[in-house]
Amino acid sequence: MPNRPIENIVIVGGGTAGWMTAAALSHMLSGQKFAIQLIESEEIGTVGVGEATVPHIRFFNQKLGFNEADFMAKTKATFKLGIEFCNWGRKGDSYIHPFGAFGESIGGVAFHQHWSRMHRSTGIYPIEEYSLPVMAARAGRFAYPSADPDSLLSTYSYAFQFDAGLYAKYLRSYAEARGVKRIEGKITDVALESESGFVQSVQTNQGDSISADLFIDCSGFRGLLIEGALQTGYDNWQHWLPCDRAVAVPCSIAGPLTPYTRATAQDAGWIWRIPLQHRVGNGHVYCSNYISDDAAATALLGQLESAPLAALNQLRFVTGKRRKQWSKNVVAMGLSAGFLEPLESTSIHLIQLAIGRLLEFFPDKSWDPALASEYNRLMDLEYERVRDFLILHYHATERDDTPFWNYVRTMPVPDTLEHKIEMFRERGIVVNYRDGMFLDASWIAVYLGQRIIPQNNDPLGNAIAEADLQVQLERLRSDCRAAAEGLSSHADFIRQIGAHAH
Repeated sequence: MPNRPIENIVIVGGGTAGWMTAAALSHMLSGQKFAIQLIESEEIGTVGVGEATVPHIRFFNQKLGFNEADFMAKTKATFKLGIEFCNWGRKGDSYIHPFGAFGESIGGVAFHQHWSRMHRSTGIYPIEEYSLPVMAARAGRFAYPSADPDSLLSTYSYAFQFDAGLYAKYLRSYAEARGVKRIEGKITDVALESESGFVQSVQTNQGDSISADLFIDCSGFRGLLIEGALQTGYDNWQHWLPCDRAVAVPCSIAGPLTPYTRATAQDAGWIWRIPLQHRVGNGHVYCSNYISDDAAATALLGQLESAPLAALNQLRFVTGKRRKQWSKNVVAMGLSAGFLEPLESTSIHLIQLAIGRLLEFFPDKSWDPALASEYNRLMDLEYERVRDFLILHYHATERDDTPFWNYVRTMPVPDTLEHKIEMFRERGIVVNYRDGMFLDASWIAVYLGQRIIPQNNDPLGNAIAEADLQVQLERLRSDCRAAAEGLSSHADFIRQIGAHAH
C-alpha cells in the first residue's frame, strides 16, 4: 500500500518553541506539499526567559540560512563562551563551565589527569587557567574560533545570549515568508476521533475549528493537547531538583559586556545573570519549601546592578517530563514536553533536538507506532542525561549553611549519576553516556569546580617526570593568557562584525 503523506500540520502555541518549529518545518519540508498553521494568542504571554543558549543553536541558525550578524543585531544578542558558577561548591567559590577544552592530552593521557596529579603533589594553578575560553571570558574578550586545528584558538566553541521574544519574532518573519499561516486565537476545545483517540481538530475563541493530520503542542506548561486532551502523564523529578519557582526581571547594563552567563547560588536556589546588548536578564530560581516568594524577590532585587526595567515576572513549574512526548498524532515541544531549570541553558537546545528527531522520524498517515516509540525513547534519554548533569551541580557541594543545601547535598541521586561521580572521584574517569549533549570537558568543569578531585590518576601519566610536566603546563598556561589578552573586547568584536543592535 503506498504511503499516504501528511498534508496539514497545526502548531498550537507560539513563543520560542512554536516559531522554532514553524521555521524549521517550513524550511526542511519546503519541497513537499504541507500546509503549516500556527495558532497563538496575543493575550497569552510567553515565558520567554530562556535567553541563554548552548553552541548547538549556531547549527540550527546556519541550517536555516541565517546571517549571524543580522540575527545578532535583530535579537540584540551577545556571544557566550560559557557559564560562571559562583558559591556552588563553597561560598566564595567561582568556576566557569566553558564551551571548550581544558588543556590538551599529554603522552596520550587526558589533561585533567596530569592537572590532578600535580594538584595533589605540589599544588598548581586552577584548571581554568589552562583553558583559553575561560581566560577569554574572564577578560571580557572574544574572537571567532580558528579553523586551524593546531591553533590554540581552535579549542573552543561559542553560543549566544539573546532576547527570546525578539528571536521568536525573527523566526516568525522567516516562517511566514515560507508559507506558514498564523491564526490569532485561544484554544477553547479539543475534539478527538471516537475510535483512534487522535486529535481531530481544535476550536478557538474566534469560532474557528481547525483540523490537521499532525498537531505539535507548543502551548507551554499547560500542555493543552499532550496532557489536557491526551492525558499522557508526567514524571515528576522534584525530589532530585526541588526548585519549583522563579522570579525574573530585566535591568540596565552597568558594566562591561561579558561573554558568559552567571549562575550564583543562593540560600535556597540560584540567581541568573544574562547580559544582552540592551539589557541584562536576571532571575531567581528557588524552592518554595525553603524560602517565601517575597524573600526570593527581595534577594533578586538586592543583586541587580541597576534599577529594574519592568515588573517582576513570577513563574511556577514542576521539574520533569511528559511520560510520552509523542502520543498518537500529537508531538509536544518545549515546555509542553517537560521542564528542566535553565541552570545549563538547555531549554532551547531540547526544542532544537525535538525538532530534529521529529524530522528524522517524520510520520505518514499510517502512523507506524514504532516511530513514536523510538522518538520517545531517545527524548527520554536526553532529558534524563540533562537531569543528571543538573543534579550534579546541587549534589556536589560542601555547603551545609542552609536546610536547602543540606537536603541536596545528602539526597539519594540516580544510580547512573552516583556511578559517574565515584569513577571520577576514584581515578578521574569521565564515564560517557551513549547519548547526551554534555561532553567530557563539561563534566570535568563541574567536578573540579565543585571540589571533586580525583584521589588517584591514570598511571600511564606517571611516565612523564613532574619537572617536565611542570614546564609543559606552565607553557600552556602562559599561552592561554597571552592568547586571551590578544583578543578584542567582547563589545568591540560585536561592533566589528556589524552585529551591533541599532
